[in-house]
Amino acid sequence: MKKTKTLVFLILAFALVLSACQPDQTDITSNDGATLDPTAMALSEQLYPGEEENVTSEDEAPKWWNEVVFYEIFVRSFKDSDGDGIGDFQGIISMLDYLNDGDPETTDDLGIGGIWLMPIMPSPSYHGYDVTNYQSVNPDYGTLADFKELLDECHQRGIRVVIDFVINHTSNEHPWFVQSQDPNSSFRDWYVWEDTNPGKPGPWGQNAWYEKNGGWYYAPFWSGMPDLNHNHPMVNKSIYNATKFWLDMGVDGFRVDAARYLFEDGVSQQDTKSSIAWFQNWRDYYLSINPEAYTVGEVWTDTQVIAKYDQPTKGMQNYFMFDLASDILGGIYSPDPARIMASYMNSLTYFPDQQFATFLSNHDQQRVASYFSDKLDRQKLTAFLYLTGPGVPYLYYGEEIGMLGNKPDEKIRTPMQWSNDAQAGFSAGDPWQEINPDWETKNVQAQGADPDSLLNWYRGLINLRNRYPGLQYGNYIPITVNNECRRVYGVVRELGAETYIIIANLGVQRLEGCTFSYEPSRKNVTETPPSFDTIIWGEGSYSPQYSEDPNAPNTFTIPDGLDGGETLIIEISN
Repeated sequence: MKKTKTLVFLILAFALVLSACQPDQTDITSNDGATLDPTAMALSEQLYPGEEENVTSEDEAPKWWNEVVFYEIFVRSFKDSDGDGIGDFQGIISMLDYLNDGDPETTDDLGIGGIWLMPIMPSPSYHGYDVTNYQSVNPDYGTLADFKELLDECHQRGIRVVIDFVINHTSNEHPWFVQSQDPNSSFRDWYVWEDTNPGKPGPWGQNAWYEKNGGWYYAPFWSGMPDLNHNHPMVNKSIYNATKFWLDMGVDGFRVDAARYLFEDGVSQQDTKSSIAWFQNWRDYYLSINPEAYTVGEVWTDTQVIAKYDQPTKGMQNYFMFDLASDILGGIYSPDPARIMASYMNSLTYFPDQQFATFLSNHDQQRVASYFSDKLDRQKLTAFLYLTGPGVPYLYYGEEIGMLGNKPDEKIRTPMQWSNDAQAGFSAGDPWQEINPDWETKNVQAQGADPDSLLNWYRGLINLRNRYPGLQYGNYIPITVNNECRRVYGVVRELGAETYIIIANLGVQRLEGCTFSYEPSRKNVTETPPSFDTIIWGEGSYSPQYSEDPNAPNTFTIPDGLDGGETLIIEISN
């Protein structure tokens, strides 16, 4: 996928940078302790809203998480080591070389630099989002010693580990809640109780109040997940204690579930000022334990609302960009590069330091392969666009081999398909959940041997991103394309002397005579034309022709045309 060619051209300059309880006593049975509306703007204004840079400043220099691609793992479904049909920590350890073998010179691993483990704490449910002990691990997955071994093995390979932190609510089987059911218990106010049914609906208009022992408790997700009362100082002390417990053990950070709902404030049940302030204060605490600790928040709402969590001071290090994920998928499904570029620029408007997390799907959403009816070219294009864009990318396990999955949730969390051996190589026993019916042909082993497979596509893109900082956190500069080629996505990524032109034909038809242009960058103006001489991604014969008009924007064409679904990255060097 790499090919070097000499490309003759004339160009004035590069691209315009755009703005673009006591903790020890709490667990009785354990040791727990101004709004922008991009739809109202012209396209040119969406793509070029100002002259500020969208790259990180010296004060906000790139951190380790800006240099890695994360991989989301549902432990129960990844790899079973003992034949009980349930994935576990030892199973993950056995497959770490698939994610990253620790050698940066090799390219036959995925090149993953961080993993996000879905809930690992004890829970009565299969998914784990209802915790019964904040300072232990689910025995289905192994022991604390097994988990510590997993941390050590990951760190030896340069893989950081982030764990799911479910702090908005607990299980109704948590000892705290069990005791809170007694109106005279000191744990009563650890949850939100009322003597009578308030009758007030939850955040989505649903029933949120449930009766127990003559009282009513607040549980907007369902009766088995009662909300913690974060106004109670002992609740906060216990959550802080759990934070320290895991950081001291060696985890590198947390993914915070349901972050929008921590505090209720009168009629407001989400995104309250108290919730935002809590995360800003929590940041100070965990950074005092580990200055390199990382958090990423699930604030499932519009981008401009998410931005409030960094006001007036920073909250979590990253937040998932849900609008962007929808726009990337939608802009591929009905080819619309302008929609995708505008969405990236919208994210950069609110997070100009590029401190946000990107993804295509997760454990709550339809898998990408199912969204595109298993069309391989569409899956490859989505991977290309988000792995060459700004932000910190997250990859949901199995997406790299095109695993299928539609709701209900169990069907988007099925066991990983490793090989065409019995049970897809996931387990020697009967899996906890039925494996997808296409496992004999769609698996890691089969795709690893196919150079044109989706797996090898992901391997190539992730390893490419790992090699070029400009693809990780360089400026993101949209390119204007002539109307006949409006289905071509074109951007420039620029970081210091690194500059890359990224092109993708999102349509299915071959396009000829595409003309690309972008405004010159003042800080890169030079009398000596640069040399566009290396194709670092893509195949074929390209001879870009550049405009000699000194009064025109930088303009070039690719006369050989672009096939449907074709992608290309050209490295520009001086």
